[in-house]
Amino acid sequence: MNIGFVSTRLAGTDGVSLETAKLVTILRRIGHQPFYCAGELDPTSPPGMVVPEMHFAHPETKRIQRKAFPPRRQPGAAPDLGDLREHIKPAADELKAALATFVDRFAIDILFPQNALAIPMHIPLGVALTEFIAETGIPTIAHHHDLYWERARFATTVVPDILDRCFPPDLPSVRHVVISSLAQESLLRRRGISAWLLPNVHDFETPPPAPDSFSGDLRRVIELTPDDRLILQPTRVVPRKGIELAIETVRRLGDPGCKLVITHHAGDEGMGYLYQLQDMAKRAGVDLRYVADRFDVARRVAPDGAKAYSLADAYLHADFVTSPSLIAGFGNALLETIYFRLPALVNRYPVYTADIGPMGFNFVEIEGEVTDEAVARVRRLLDDAEERQAMVERNFALALEHFSYSVAGARLQEIMATLAL
Repeated sequence: MNIGFVSTRLAGTDGVSLETAKLVTILRRIGHQPFYCAGELDPTSPPGMVVPEMHFAHPETKRIQRKAFPPRRQPGAAPDLGDLREHIKPAADELKAALATFVDRFAIDILFPQNALAIPMHIPLGVALTEFIAETGIPTIAHHHDLYWERARFATTVVPDILDRCFPPDLPSVRHVVISSLAQESLLRRRGISAWLLPNVHDFETPPPAPDSFSGDLRRVIELTPDDRLILQPTRVVPRKGIELAIETVRRLGDPGCKLVITHHAGDEGMGYLYQLQDMAKRAGVDLRYVADRFDVARRVAPDGAKAYSLADAYLHADFVTSPSLIAGFGNALLETIYFRLPALVNRYPVYTADIGPMGFNFVEIEGEVTDEAVARVRRLLDDAEERQAMVERNFALALEHFSYSVAGARLQEIMATLAL
């Protein structure tokens, strides 16, 4: 069957894009053909359509979002809802027409919206998808990575009726999929909607690549010496990632050879957090390297010869991973860490506590603050190859059992079997 993935953006190194790419691989392996429709695609994306108006950064979308989620209002000041709705409707109608074109052009059998019906970063797209699905009855698997009520930034809105109707919509042709048991429980409790559980996964059945000549100069390019220890922070730079805890960990290690390296971009929620981290690291005497321009989903070489390394290259050259997220939908970076057999420090965020930690994984765990015990264990793992090896092999075996592509493929087939196809 032809599967149509739809989102605001299916490009780059954000968790939704990376997880969607994994689903593409899984679906191809079981005989299906994926297609993409989004506001931004990578050159290596599956066939599909770029619809610039679908991007959350499109100027009209940003204007609508600012009005829909005002930071604050003067007492007694009423929002201009008529003006806002007059902007949402034509934008949604235009996107609905684009969806119809996409479905027709690629003979889509199943729509697979990625987070576009969960978190209202693009209200017109959520409205367009809801109306298109309701009008056509097209079989749909709505994949929810983040539910809007989990985010403080969406707590105040002037269009709560739209959020209740579209994020997510309760329609007969839609199967809802969430990535954690907490989201599953929350969706049922808040909206009365039952959802399938499909956690983030990784291709644990396929061995990771080996270091090669392309990435042989990676450490030199990001100005590390052969003796430096690369402490990897493989996440976007947004406040919920808790990167200040990684800085504090490196500070307390007291080793000038430990360099904290951030591979993912800032900017999705503004640049202020990055600047705060850089200032914090400078005051703490921590060597923080923000090198997002050197990494991408896949390797590439610019016309001037400058390399962009893959995320895999970053893991292959890392000595330790920090994953101190305060909130996460699941934990994509954590699975990557396990796959590349690296030790990690993990903050016990809610989904980790509910769905990952109880399985018996072995990490350096903290709960909102860096402790002397955690720092001592990080230091031990950096120095003790035997302890490190025991940790990473145990974690790999558990992840292979619970979070592999074969597990996800079986679950997807179960879900698809419930659709009227």
